Amino acid sequence: MSLDPEIQVLIDGMAEGDTPPLHELAPEDARALYAAMSQMLDTVDVPIGQVEDRTVGEGVPVRIYSPVAGSGVLPVLVFFHGGGWVIGDLNSHDTLCRSLANQAHCRVVAVDYRLSPEHKFPAGLDDAYSVLEWVEQHAGEIDVDPNRIAVGGDSAGGNLAAVLSLKARDEKGPSIAFQLLIYPVTDHTAEDGSREEFAEGYFLAQETMLWFSEQYMKPDDDWQTPYASPLMADTFANLPPAYVVTAGYDILRDEGKAYADALSGANVDVVYKNYSGMIHGFFNMQSVSKVSVQAVSDAALALEKAFSL
Repeated sequence: MSLDPEIQVLIDGMAEGDTPPLHELAPEDARALYAAMSQMLDTVDVPIGQVEDRTVGEGVPVRIYSPVAGSGVLPVLVFFHGGGWVIGDLNSHDTLCRSLANQAHCRVVAVDYRLSPEHKFPAGLDDAYSVLEWVEQHAGEIDVDPNRIAVGGDSAGGNLAAVLSLKARDEKGPSIAFQLLIYPVTDHTAEDGSREEFAEGYFLAQETMLWFSEQYMKPDDDWQTPYASPLMADTFANLPPAYVVTAGYDILRDEGKAYADALSGANVDVVYKNYSGMIHGFFNMQSVSKVSVQAVSDAALALEKAFSL
């Protein structure tokens, strides 16, 4: 399938601009650029029941969303934003979190984990796990069901969600009911396949992805450790059911599918969905793409269905 027409217009517009690639910027400048881009691409006004900013766990900022329709004890999605562990924040994914809360009829706890390179691996992962534990331990305080906790995220956030599922299983930690993995990073060392085919010109370049990994990991870290590259896990057995999304023109497409296949091969219930005409980051493009709007609704429906089992 060819590139989606609405996305093609976006790609053409970006190609005509003189914006430098993220990997050529200082992290603080890359964050500012991404924040501006997020405001441009995801301006949909999504009403929400309630939003609360607070600090939990080991001092991690979170934003708790309650849906427009729904009260009392609800299931919860603990959500981790994308951005290569370097950029992104609660605001960059605000529209997506509102949409998921309303359409899946759950609360969403969005996590503002520490970013690299100021805070190298595993700082962001530690923050993520800290919040997951807090949600389970304080479920009554925020009116969520401790037996219906899902984790999810996009890109680097999808990586964190997948790794949390491994870590919680390995350490007999919080019970995770479901994992929502949106074009997740599952292998820092991947070089061929979609990484090569879409290396540049499709929003997320391979050179930028490599830069993200280098910012996230310390020089002497093993990039293949499963808590950084979950596709390298020794076993995928006994992991939570999953909904794995990829984009057809994304360098992360093949490793996302490989992770879905690995879960399925270990008899984990998994639904894999590839949006063939889309690019990396399309879940945050609801204001410019009808497919993005539909994909977010599809994910919310999968989440709601998992919560009802």
